[in-house]
Amino acid sequence: MRTATLTVIFLSLSVLVACEEETTTEAGAAAAAPPPKQKAKKVEVVAEAPPKVEFQEIDFTETERSRDPFRSFEKMFEEEAKTRVRSQREVLLDEYSVDELKLIGIVSRIHPARAMLVDPHGTGHVVSRGQFVGRAEVVAGGTSGASYEINWRVDRVRDSDIVLVREDPANPDVPSATRVIVLHPEDTVAQR
Repeated sequence: MRTATLTVIFLSLSVLVACEEETTTEAGAAAAAPPPKQKAKKVEVVAEAPPKVEFQEIDFTETERSRDPFRSFEKMFEEEAKTRVRSQREVLLDEYSVDELKLIGIVSRIHPARAMLVDPHGTGHVVSRGQFVGRAEVVAGGTSGASYEINWRVDRVRDSDIVLVREDPANPDVPSATRVIVLHPEDTVAQR
């Protein structure tokens, strides 16, 4: 009896589910149907032709305002690089030669010792050991053909002078040049 009851319940549920699916699909099909077509109105658009532009030969010449985007500047940069390789280190007083600088003071009881150089305009600049000073000198290149710059470097700050050294990194066999800037140059002239 129990199995018969369960069978009846199962069959009635199956029928209910089947009916529900049919109504759902019918309702879904009705919702998916396209709306009735309406007549489209015709709209005429009148477009004017753009004005005719007249070009002349001067419009195609290259100027500062109109550059050729496909022009390569590679050759110009190669030539510039061959002519001179600028130093990429920080150089103090790089617009003046070492001959134009005057030593006016030394502080030697600190580490590192410091000295004050004055430029031709009277402005003082403090330098210490290892810094590069003065206008660079251009050296013609050897095998590469490119010239490069070398600078004077403060090698020592002594009690009465500073010693500058200039080394050529491309020619390590050549001895370095040395220059001494004296604190009181008039005293050395008077002693002679």
